[in-house]
Amino acid sequence: MMEGHHGAGMCSCPHHKIVPLLVVAFGVLFLGGTLGWWGANVVTLGWPILVIIAGGSKLFSGFCKCC
Repeated sequence: MMEGHHGAGMCSCPHHKIVPLLVVAFGVLFLGGTLGWWGANVVTLGWPILVIIAGGSKLFSGFCKCC
């Protein structure tokens, strides 16, 4: 078993949690816009910021021992 893994295929490396968290953030962003929790400006500005964060995290995260 590799060092970064816990049990049944679960990895403890923090950079593996970035993409699932960003998918949830996208969902909340668009759902909130649809339900009127915030204005369209938040959605219009928010999604490009999330894409930049996702790209930057992949670009600068490097590789862990389990990758």
